[in-house]
Amino acid sequence: MSQLKKIIFKVLFCFLLFSCHSNDTNNQSVSDLESLQRKTSFVDLYENNLDLSVYKKGKIVISYWATWCAPCIKEMPGIKKAEEILEEYGYTFLLVSDETVSKISEFKNEWNFDFNFLKSSKSFETLGVYAMPISYIFDENGQIIETIVGAIEWDSEEMINKLKML
Repeated sequence: MSQLKKIIFKVLFCFLLFSCHSNDTNNQSVSDLESLQRKTSFVDLYENNLDLSVYKKGKIVISYWATWCAPCIKEMPGIKKAEEILEEYGYTFLLVSDETVSKISEFKNEWNFDFNFLKSSKSFETLGVYAMPISYIFDENGQIIETIVGAIEWDSEEMINKLKML
């Protein structure tokens, strides 16, 4: 009986050791942006699938928002100005909602905002987004370098300078 316990223990130990090593390898090779892309898919307002890797040449700001979120809407003019100022610094701004494409399109037309609006196929709760607006800034390697919770003045001199330095 004790010989059987030893064999079972060794098999379990090897399994756990292999599993831990396997996860470490996977985590090291997958960027935050790739991990996000694996959790959900994104579509544009024409319902075309979008692979976020097309933006890897520069920094990406993903801002989670909703059509009913007053602070989200309030910060959008500042986001647009920041987007224009920071274009030469390689920034791309993506505004992601988990609402329907038709709802996002109606919002875009009503407010006349010209953004890269995307729809996430997964709910925000599934993605760990519990407050809006919330923005993640990814570097050229797809790693999160900044998280901003709540509405801010994106076009303020302080914020523009901070983004230029990232």
